[in-house]
Amino acid sequence: MRNSEQYQIKEIRQDNKFNGDVSITSEQLAQKIAEAADDKKAADIILLKVSDVSYLADYFVIATGFSKTQIRAISDEIEEKIVEQFQRAPIRVEGKTEGNWILQDYGDVIVHIFLPEDREYYNLEAFWGHAERIQFQESS
Repeated sequence: MRNSEQYQIKEIRQDNKFNGDVSITSEQLAQKIAEAADDKKAADIILLKVSDVSYLADYFVIATGFSKTQIRAISDEIEEKIVEQFQRAPIRVEGKTEGNWILQDYGDVIVHIFLPEDREYYNLEAFWGHAERIQFQESS
């Protein structure tokens, strides 16, 4: 984790009165985020390991929701589960008001939740095509 990101996460923890420090790797965090998205029936969940090709993050988690309401529910579920399990809140959340693309920045993991047409338009999987792609095994 980069020093500035670690500092920002601690600031958020202090503001939200989180106690303790739960250690987790960025890969584990990405998997838990994907599981939380799956709990709210997100589709086409993909994990991209971008650490070798970008300084922005270690992983991107990309998921699709089929309505603005579902996208917000997926985002809320991710936030609740990660706070509950690891006492980590996102550094920044963008797009919740608009609701067609929500971005959650956890420092080492960045989450993108799209409506299908926006996911197709922005096509992050192709843009980051040189990153290692990890298919998430969705629950049945």
